[in-house]
Amino acid sequence: MRHPLQLHMNRRFLASLVLGLAMAGTAVLTLALTPTRKVAATRAQFTLEQLVPARFGNWRIDDSVVPLTPDPGQKAQIAALYDQTLARTYVNDAGQRVMLSIAYGGDQSKQLQLHLPEVCYVAQGFAMLQEHGGRLATRFGTVPVKRLVARLNARNEPITYWVTIGDKAVMSGLDQKVQRLAYGLSGRIPDGMLVRVSTIDADERGAWRVQERFVKEMLDALPPRDRVRLLGAPGGTSAGTSAGTGAAAAATPTHHAG
Repeated sequence: MRHPLQLHMNRRFLASLVLGLAMAGTAVLTLALTPTRKVAATRAQFTLEQLVPARFGNWRIDDSVVPLTPDPGQKAQIAALYDQTLARTYVNDAGQRVMLSIAYGGDQSKQLQLHLPEVCYVAQGFAMLQEHGGRLATRFGTVPVKRLVARLNARNEPITYWVTIGDKAVMSGLDQKVQRLAYGLSGRIPDGMLVRVSTIDADERGAWRVQERFVKEMLDALPPRDRVRLLGAPGGTSAGTSAGTGAAAAATPTHHAG
């Protein structure tokens, strides 16, 4: 008959062995599921400066309106988050101005996620007055968008933006995480694009209509390959969104690269 102390030691050894095997299995599984292949490495090189035309439809760049400049701390964060950013103001013949901001990141892993306007604007002192989801339909499909209204003193800024993760337009938040997870399970790290338009206007509904018109004319001016970069691939729209390629959103004057 075994001594009670020996039985206790055997149980402790068995428990330690099981725990060790479980930890080793977890480590192996984690390593196997850690994505290593960047989608960006398989895509053709591009520059945002060349991707969006200086003139399209009834719109042209307005150099007289300088986009909002982030503070030094934000500039460092933006440089870490994004591989490329574009910030421009466009004006049409009617004198309406729309600010366009695009940010591209080649690594949308958990540590390097697109910096959303809800965070970017508030960090620069804006109060977020409205925040809700929507859908923007274009002749290339429908994309899920986020519509915001930010205010700083007398500056009232309606905003529309959308996000693409890999080849899919998604609603910011949970949908982004699900899309990143789907790529991660296949061993790939997706790239990401955030497209934002904004306008300085006390009438948010009127501003969102101007933004929508701006976005549609911009998309019409792009060749298919560049349009896919902004909207996602055909059939790549997010769940709960109309069929077709991801679509767009628009806006008028205010820029933050985030």
